[in-house]
Amino acid sequence: MSLPMIPTITVFERSPDGGKGLARDMRVRWAFEEVAQPYEVRLVSFGAMKEPAHRALHPFGQIPTYEEGDLALFESGAIVFHIAERHAGLLPANANARARAITWMFAALNTVEPPILDLQTAKFLEGDKAWYEQRLPLVKNRIRDRLGELSDRLGDAEWLDGAFSAGDLMMVTVLLRLKASGMLDEYPNLAAYVAQGEARPAYKRAFDAQLAVFAGRPPIA
Repeated sequence: MSLPMIPTITVFERSPDGGKGLARDMRVRWAFEEVAQPYEVRLVSFGAMKEPAHRALHPFGQIPTYEEGDLALFESGAIVFHIAERHAGLLPANANARARAITWMFAALNTVEPPILDLQTAKFLEGDKAWYEQRLPLVKNRIRDRLGELSDRLGDAEWLDGAFSAGDLMMVTVLLRLKASGMLDEYPNLAAYVAQGEARPAYKRAFDAQLAVFAGRPPIA
C-alpha cells in the first residue's frame, strides 16, 4: 500500500514583511495546521516566481502554489478551500452552515480585502505622487465603510457564524493587514476577533513556521 503524498506549497524565499505573517502562504499554513495535516515548503525567489517553471504552476507569477501528485493549484483562497473540503476541521458538517462558511471566505477576499490592499498600494507605490495626500482619506474611508459593516454583523459573537471555520481563517488573515495602521483598533470587536484568531494554537504554529523561513533574512526594502 502506497503512502499518501505530502503536499508542497511555494513560499517567498525573502518576504516583503520579513515573516510577520502577512504573506499569503500564511493562510495555507494555518489551514494545514487546523486540520492537522503535514505539508512541505519550497522557497521561491522573486526572480524565480516570474520564470516559466513557476508560471506553469501560477500563471500570474505569485505565491503560494499547491502541488500534490498531478494536482497543481494557485490562489490562497482556492487552496484553503481545497484543504477544508478534504479534511475535517474548517467547514461545518451541516450543509447550510458549510455554505455560509464558504460565503464568508468569498466575502473576505472579494469584499473586505480589496480596499485594504488599496491602502497598501497607496502607501508603498503612490506615496511620492502629488495627489497622494488627497487620495489617502478616500481610501481609508472605503476601508472604514467595510469595517463598520463587518463590525455590525459580528457584534459580540466570537466567530462569524457559530464555530470557527475557513471563513474566519480567511477574514482574520485579511484584517491582519490593518494592524500596523491602527485602523483596526477603531473597532474593538474586530480587534478582539483578530486577536482570538492569532491566539489559536494552529495559527501560532503556522506563524512560527513562516517566521523561521525568514530568520536571518532581511525584509525586502
